[in-house]
Amino acid sequence: MDDQSAGRQVNEEEHLPKREPIFNLPGILVATLALLAVIYAAQTLVLSDQAVEWLLVTFGFIPARYIMPLSEQGLEWLWSPVTYSLLHGSIEHILFNGLWLMAFGAPVIRRIGVARYLAFWVLSSIASAALHAALNWGDPTLLIGASGVISGLMGAACRFAFPAQPRPGMPAHLNPRLSIAETFRSRTVIAFTLFWLLGNALIAVGVPLIGDGSQAIAWDAHIGGFVFGFFLFPLFDRALPPSDEEPEEPSVLQS
Repeated sequence: MDDQSAGRQVNEEEHLPKREPIFNLPGILVATLALLAVIYAAQTLVLSDQAVEWLLVTFGFIPARYIMPLSEQGLEWLWSPVTYSLLHGSIEHILFNGLWLMAFGAPVIRRIGVARYLAFWVLSSIASAALHAALNWGDPTLLIGASGVISGLMGAACRFAFPAQPRPGMPAHLNPRLSIAETFRSRTVIAFTLFWLLGNALIAVGVPLIGDGSQAIAWDAHIGGFVFGFFLFPLFDRALPPSDEEPEEPSVLQS
C-alpha cells in the first residue's frame, strides 16, 4: 500500500461514525446495580432460610420498631430506613427496579455527581420509609426494595429531563432546571406524573403491574420518594444557567 492510499484510508476512518456502547452508564450506577445483584444472589444462592430471615428482619424497614422503647431493641431502627432499599424479594422485583434505576439514575447521576447521588439515595430512602411509617404506624410488616429511591430519581428527573424548549442533540442532564411552575406547565411532565400516579393508584387498590401480585407493594413509599425528589432536587442540583441561557458543558412489602 503506498503512502497516498494509506492517507486516504486514515481520512476515511476519521470520518466513520464512532460506535457508542449499548449501555453507557455512569460507573457509580454500575456499582449500585452490582451491589444490589450481589446482595440478592447471596440471599437466594448462599444463605440458608434462617439466615435470609435474619437479614431481612435486621436490615428491612419495620414501622413497629418506632413504637417500641429503644431500650428494648437493637440499633436496627437507626440503619434500616436506608438498608431496606438494598434488599429485594424476588428476581422480578430486582430486575424491574434495575431497569428503572438505569433509566432514571443515569441522567440524575450525570447531573449531580457521585457524592450528591449517594446523599440523594440515603435521604430519599429515608423519606420513602418515613411516609410509609406515617401511614402504617406501628405495623409489623417488612418493607424492602429500592423503588422508593427510584421514585425519587423519577421526581428529580421531572425537574430537568423534559425541557420546555427541547434542543436536539442536547444531553438530558445539561438541560436547565425547571421551576415548579414550569413543570406544571409542561405537558410532558404532567403526562408522565399522571401516568406514574395512576400506576401507584392501581397498586394501592391491589392491581399488580408486574408479576402475579402475590406480594404487596408499598405504593406509599413510592409517593414519599417521588415527592422528595421532585420538590427537594434543587438542594442536590449543581449550579446551572437559568432556562433562558445556554447551559455550559460539564408480609414483605416490596418497593
